[in-house]
Amino acid sequence: MASQGRARRSVLFTPGDETEMMRKALGGDADVVVFDLEDAVAPNEKDTAREAVDDVLGDVPEDAPEVWVRLNPLGDEGGSDDLDGIDAEPSCFVVPKAECADDVERVAEALGEDGNGAGLVPIVENAAGVLNAGEVADAPRVSAVVFGAEDLAADLGATRTDECDEVMYARQKVVTAATAVGIDGIDTLWTGFRDEEGLRDDTERGIGLGYDGKLAIHPAQVGIINDAFTPDEEAIDRARRVLEAKREADEARKGVFEVDGEMVDAPLVEQARTVRERARAAGVWSSG
Repeated sequence: MASQGRARRSVLFTPGDETEMMRKALGGDADVVVFDLEDAVAPNEKDTAREAVDDVLGDVPEDAPEVWVRLNPLGDEGGSDDLDGIDAEPSCFVVPKAECADDVERVAEALGEDGNGAGLVPIVENAAGVLNAGEVADAPRVSAVVFGAEDLAADLGATRTDECDEVMYARQKVVTAATAVGIDGIDTLWTGFRDEEGLRDDTERGIGLGYDGKLAIHPAQVGIINDAFTPDEEAIDRARRVLEAKREADEARKGVFEVDGEMVDAPLVEQARTVRERARAAGVWSSG
């Protein structure tokens, strides 16, 4: 798990040409709101969307969630126009269909020319991107990496299933790449926004793999995702006991120690630290 000091449990996409929807999302419970200039906006509405995104970005409340903007791909598909048309600065720009480090570096260079300090969040969503996930995650300015299962399945010609076996290799590789360089891994979306049980199950799968957050395509998904990524009282209490026992073991120069009748070693200590960091980011770890 990467710790950025701020929770990124739920990452909610909002169409960039819907001004009121964007403003409403800023007042919601999502940890991150993404103003989408790519898939959510029709080709003939891109200029309108850029103006709307820039307008809302220029008036973000201080207590608002973190704000990202998803670009179109650079070149003929409008990514350069997106950067030119947005003067206000989001926390991060999302880079779609990142296939290699060069795809991210070109956006970083364009931002550098403008003096923009925003981070970058590439989406790994095709076969080439999966194969190069390590270099994508390690590219300049990258703050997190998103796994996109829907586009990947289309690229592979795979059949999507609720169990997600067809994308499991890629799902694991992306979060491993993010963890290796100390950044956040954001898991793929669950398309059935009325399917609460399916969303809970899939979110738990992502947590089990080590992801730090999950995409949302509807506000109704945010609460379920946030709850799943927030450690409960039992997990927090267990983590406290492990970390306190670790401190005492260090003072006594012991490498392995016991908590609740279980022998605890380095991997279990690291799990406790992960619970602590997630709880702190979610504001439910009081102190210590």
